Amino acid sequence: MSDDFILDTDDLTRRMDGAIANLRVEFASLRTGRASASILEPIMVDAYGSQTPINQLGTVNVPESRMVTVNVWDKGLVGKVEKAIRESGLGINPQLNGTIIMLPIPELNEERRTQLTKVAGTYGENGRVSIRNVRRDGMDQIKKAKNNGMSEDDQKFWEGAVQEMTNEYTKRIDDQLEIKQAEIMQV
Repeated sequence: MSDDFILDTDDLTRRMDGAIANLRVEFASLRTGRASASILEPIMVDAYGSQTPINQLGTVNVPESRMVTVNVWDKGLVGKVEKAIRESGLGINPQLNGTIIMLPIPELNEERRTQLTKVAGTYGENGRVSIRNVRRDGMDQIKKAKNNGMSEDDQKFWEGAVQEMTNEYTKRIDDQLEIKQAEIMQV
């Protein structure tokens, strides 16, 4: 068994990439004072008997730097989409214009910017925890192989590989967090 053990680094990489992708989605949902269609991504609308993303119910546009519009395709769903946006906790007050929902993005004050950087920090920490959980799973696989006869040199090699991967992904999270916090604090 000791010579045959090969850690599935592809699985670990895929799972760490998933943690990074999840972090990007969470960061995109943070409002920075500039209009972005991605702020609507986490919002789901009860349409046609199931929870549906807004971008599958209408066209999301950013016509200017402080405005997002949603052109709802089905007139019967305009009220549900508006309600979902209003109740999403984004702090945006939708305005109706026929089947078009306009979302003016207000300027952020200093206190709100500070709060959002803390939220971004929490998202970053959650991402690091996810990476550490994947690391722990990799280390557990190595320990099981060691108990089944893996040499100490092989164990050190694989542990080093997993730790190197963990450090790389943790640095990516830290870099993205720093960029996002700077973007939030930019006036």
